[in-house]
Amino acid sequence: MLHLDHLRLTQDGFHVSANWHLPAGARLAMLGPSGAGKSTLLMGLAGFIAPSAGRILWQGRDLAALTPAQRPVSILFQDQNLFPHLSVAQNLGLAIDPRLRLSASDLARVEAVLHRLGLHGMGARKPASLSGGQLGRAALGRVLLQARPVLLLDEPFAALGPALKADLLGLVTELAAENGTTVVLVTHDPADARRFAEGVCLVHDGVADAPVATDAIFADPPPALRDYLG
Repeated sequence: MLHLDHLRLTQDGFHVSANWHLPAGARLAMLGPSGAGKSTLLMGLAGFIAPSAGRILWQGRDLAALTPAQRPVSILFQDQNLFPHLSVAQNLGLAIDPRLRLSASDLARVEAVLHRLGLHGMGARKPASLSGGQLGRAALGRVLLQARPVLLLDEPFAALGPALKADLLGLVTELAAENGTTVVLVTHDPADARRFAEGVCLVHDGVADAPVATDAIFADPPPALRDYLG
């Protein structure tokens, strides 16, 4: 279980707070206006911002003392963080060893993930030669190889068209179900939440509300969500 225990994060004078929990294996969408604190909250979960109050716990363990690399959390940003001078396979290999000293079994793992994501035979290519959908799949491959139980998605597919985005969110849903991964997706698109998430966390006015079942929150939107949807 992911537990945000009276959590408060502060960045450049801005505050966002949360006090709720999320069961292991859940899929959560965070909705809210730009600047509401969605990305700040993800950065706190990943360990890039220390809490100014409260705690972040995973399976009862306080994560405060753990660096981002030590946390049971992987994060995928909007720019997808693929290095242009490395091949696709090397970009994925960074998840196993940042120095890219990969054994034969490591290389086999990379190739297996490429195959699983529909990128078989593309490992030697550079990111610039891939389509938008292929780039999204490659970026997913790296976090998949990290094999951490919590996956944070900070609008990584926002630049893609609706069909490609739906395809990649479907793939994330499938992979998360296979591995029991807890997924938190930041999005500005209510359709993403409806398609992907079991629950929705509305972030507004410096507060990340407790998750509400997706069907329920859209059937009877609270005032802040009605304002956001227009």
